[in-house]
Amino acid sequence: MITVSTDKTKLNVPFIQNFLKDIYWAAGRTIEEVQTTIDASVCFGIYLNDDQIGFARVITDYVVFGYVMDVFIAEEHRGKGYSSILIGNMMKEPILKDIKIWRLATTDAHFLYEKFGFKALEHPEKMMEKKSDEF
Repeated sequence: MITVSTDKTKLNVPFIQNFLKDIYWAAGRTIEEVQTTIDASVCFGIYLNDDQIGFARVITDYVVFGYVMDVFIAEEHRGKGYSSILIGNMMKEPILKDIKIWRLATTDAHFLYEKFGFKALEHPEKMMEKKSDEF
């Protein structure tokens, strides 16, 4: 049975960190850093028979902006529609219902997010970023 929960006490933080530490967008993230990101975000765990098989989080002010991050399904559970279930639950989460602008970055999962209305930025030239090691 598949369930999705926002209950942070159910999250398997070592499982999450073990996946993230080796993935290109979060390489080297420590367990302490993962816990800090969890504490500062709305988190979604996806569970198969109470075993966590995936994760996603949203950084938000609950009204204007939400940024989707760290979405993954464990390798052995991919290709079964679980990522769609996870994102679908996220988009229907009552505490996030008032968000007007959703954003995310992806290298290879455009097909997934397009199902939920995400599209390329209309004006990417207006976006800027600063990395901590650049100043």
